[in-house]
Amino acid sequence: MANPCEVEVLNNALSGIGVDEKSLVSILTKSQNEHKKSMRKGCSKFFLEDERQFERWNDSAIKSLKAEFKLFKDVVVLSLMHPWERDARLLKKALKKGPPHYNVIVEIACTRSSDQLLGARKAYHSLFDRSIEEDLASHVKGSERKLLVALVSAYRYEGPKVKEDAAKSEAKALLNAIKNNNGDHKKAAMEEDEVIWILTTRSKPHLKVVYEQYKKISAKTITEDLEVELLLKETVECLCTPQTYFTRVFDTALREDAKEDAKKALTRLVATQEDVDLKGIATKFEDKIKERVKGAYKDVLLGVLADDRK
Repeated sequence: MANPCEVEVLNNALSGIGVDEKSLVSILTKSQNEHKKSMRKGCSKFFLEDERQFERWNDSAIKSLKAEFKLFKDVVVLSLMHPWERDARLLKKALKKGPPHYNVIVEIACTRSSDQLLGARKAYHSLFDRSIEEDLASHVKGSERKLLVALVSAYRYEGPKVKEDAAKSEAKALLNAIKNNNGDHKKAAMEEDEVIWILTTRSKPHLKVVYEQYKKISAKTITEDLEVELLLKETVECLCTPQTYFTRVFDTALREDAKEDAKKALTRLVATQEDVDLKGIATKFEDKIKERVKGAYKDVLLGVLADDRK
């Protein structure tokens, strides 16, 4: 249950009365989803239920936040928003921005649990009156469409059981597809139906065994063999070696010449990966965070990463 003082701090901030940055940072970095839910109930002016009884952010509140919080508005919005709505809006924005941002769709589809991804799809229905699959199918072309529609449609088995023989067989199938040559023309792995089927239907524990089996028979990892197919490489990373993917997001965002999209990727990662322990990764970059990130956003970033909520 949210403390009345916390609700007051949040209400004041959203109303433009003033931002108690230290208190707000503390609320954001030490609150779990159930606690944030009770805070949304206490801020009924800013969090609404639509005609389908779906909980959503009041759009006018976002405009206020943009003026009030400036540089760290994104992490505030993403952290406070209902996780399903947050992911649905991120999917919509990535689709609208086009191919350079399709990695966001991959990240959400591959790092969320089956129920979390299903929730995002339900939220997309409520917010935009159509399905994410429908929008992907109508806006994305070629083999990318096949991959992305299948990824967001997945509802993977999440138990521990793995079929070792099937994993070995599928590792060989992936190797053959990735190395496949049609005469003088090398066919992209993303164009192979079996590659799409394996990556979009198998459980994550199963795919991790496939990943290890591939390395044994190829002497390289799948991701090393997919260097020229970035979207497929990121799919494999998010499913099989997510820590590698997260580390690269940190590294890219904290470079001196980091682009705005890279910084937004780090904000998105920190605000959305509630179920992932990022502390080990963050420790490697703590000095860079302190050196290159400024103001209240730095406090949020360090606070979220240091908070032992797991």
